[in-house]
Amino acid sequence: MLKGHQSWLFENKPFIRSTATVVGPFEGRGPLAKDFDIVHGESMMGQKSWEKAEKVLIEEAAKLAIENAGLTKEQVQFYIGGDLMNQIISSSFAARTLSIPYLGVFGACSTSMESLALAANLVNSGSAKFVLAGTCSHDSSAEKQFRYPTEYGSQKPPTAQYTVTGAGAAIVSMEGDGPVVTSATISRVIDMGIKDPFNMGAAMAPAAVDTIEAHVRDLGIEPGYYDLIVTGDLAKVGYEIACKLFKKHNFPIEQTEYSDCGMMIYDYETQMVQAGASGCGCSAVVTYGHLLNRMRRGELKRILVVATGALLSPISFQQGESIPCIAHAVSIEAGREIL
Repeated sequence: MLKGHQSWLFENKPFIRSTATVVGPFEGRGPLAKDFDIVHGESMMGQKSWEKAEKVLIEEAAKLAIENAGLTKEQVQFYIGGDLMNQIISSSFAARTLSIPYLGVFGACSTSMESLALAANLVNSGSAKFVLAGTCSHDSSAEKQFRYPTEYGSQKPPTAQYTVTGAGAAIVSMEGDGPVVTSATISRVIDMGIKDPFNMGAAMAPAAVDTIEAHVRDLGIEPGYYDLIVTGDLAKVGYEIACKLFKKHNFPIEQTEYSDCGMMIYDYETQMVQAGASGCGCSAVVTYGHLLNRMRRGELKRILVVATGALLSPISFQQGESIPCIAHAVSIEAGREIL
């Protein structure tokens, strides 16, 4: 199953049997609103804290994904999830509610594809029949932990990104009729010395480029194999840096369409999001909602989703540490074609 140095080739091609996406009101006003299963009318979601509201997001997404798969939670062997909160409390507390054997992971905003890659690995190897993969984020909980609380009303620089309030979940199995997971590339940690938590795109772009280049090298393919290569949440700043790095490395990204989830979920003209979107929920809801819907409609046959993450903490930032970054890639295809 190991292909090259850091990639997995899933010969049994496990299905993404079902998905579910749940978002907040701000995301519901964006251009992808019709691709989300549940759009909440207010960001507190009837809870007493932002953190509890975030837990509601992943609980709803997980339960709906299980329901959409025609399963009960008792039939799901493992739940793989994580988020941005300290000790990944949103996912862990949701696991308490779901009562499914739980593997908590932390890849910051790369968690959507980290969890999907691990779920596919378990199913492909026969270690599980049904695995739930999911992640979530909430703008106000992330702002309070990593930057300034929303209530503070601080002004942000143009390089800053708006954390997506949303959760995405998927059921991976060997049975189904949906898209299949064909391969994954596990990222190295890349740190270019950037220390500014308001410039995540610049920090994460080199990791995204490194993983995409490793993926095509390990699998012996060209970027043009995919109809779309999409990064997780580099937004405008990181996307432009990634394009420059591809050009510098003579990497033929122009063979395919290259886009970024952080540039897709919001309307730059009407929503004040600075450089674009970020957060664990960003690539999760764009992939499990918009991109897989396009694939089901026949508009896309093969995509590579490269979710990016900044592995900082409030403590590391306060101590002057730079920001290590990561980017996990998962290839998704419309059928069981052989690579």
